[in-house]
Amino acid sequence: VQLQASGGGLVQAGGSLRLSCAASGGTFSTYHAGWFRRAPGKEREFVAAINWSGDNTYYADSVKGRFTISRDNAKNTVALQMNSLKPEDTAVYYCAVLVRGNPAVHEYDYWGRGTLVTVSS
Repeated sequence: VQLQASGGGLVQAGGSLRLSCAASGGTFSTYHAGWFRRAPGKEREFVAAINWSGDNTYYADSVKGRFTISRDNAKNTVALQMNSLKPEDTAVYYCAVLVRGNPAVHEYDYWGRGTLVTVSS
């Protein structure tokens, strides 16, 4: 499975960005998907996840109410809409898929290259 994230960039605090991740290979519609991020000098952290059907979503407390994860299985894509961005959201964002397990807790199987999001104050 190959994953390609896009949509990162520079935005002012309070602004919005939409990240997209395109999957190829495998059967994306049967996989759970998630977004993670790594801020400068910090470890990678979970941001949001969505189950294979899109019926269930999960969010880190730090982004709840501001970020929305969604997927389009017909297009093999998963998106992360980020609103009310804060400087502390600055990070490299990664999309990933999980073949089987709990998308909120399990280690993911496939990872894409990240896309940089920079939020200026």
